[in-house]
Amino acid sequence: MAEPAISLAPLPLTRERFAPFGDVIEASRDRSAAMNEARFERFDDLCDIDVGSDGQVSVSVARCRVATSLPLRIDKLERHPLGSQAFMPLQPCETVIVVAPPGESVDVSALRAFITQPRQGFNYHRGTWHMPLIAFSAGHEFLVVDRGGAAINCEEFILDDAVMLEAV
Repeated sequence: MAEPAISLAPLPLTRERFAPFGDVIEASRDRSAAMNEARFERFDDLCDIDVGSDGQVSVSVARCRVATSLPLRIDKLERHPLGSQAFMPLQPCETVIVVAPPGESVDVSALRAFITQPRQGFNYHRGTWHMPLIAFSAGHEFLVVDRGGAAINCEEFILDDAVMLEAV
């Protein structure tokens, strides 16, 4: 198999950089309010969960069975045309995410890669192309909030030219 001609280096995940693709989920001071007689800080509305008109909110846990290492060859992306998909690590961990804008196909020149901080989660907007979830250690768990329902909500796109995701 030929070596990928395109190489992608991840940037730190920030709200501004990720805004075209989704939401960054993190507890930040600009979104906090006191609760339970001010014994806790609460961080509300951290992402927009989109389940469409006939979907339902599905809350799951995904546990990594096989760790991924970088560099990583990316041959396909997926998207969820009927709703958003959010991931929040249940223990501190970094992960790398690769995204492309919504559309009928993927232009590899539009791919962007981000590395999360250990307590950051992320929410893909409806239709955003993305690499399947990875973790760097077996056993890492993520809370997943996405669209449930009978309709199929996952489409895959095989890239004409594979992309090499560089080590961070």
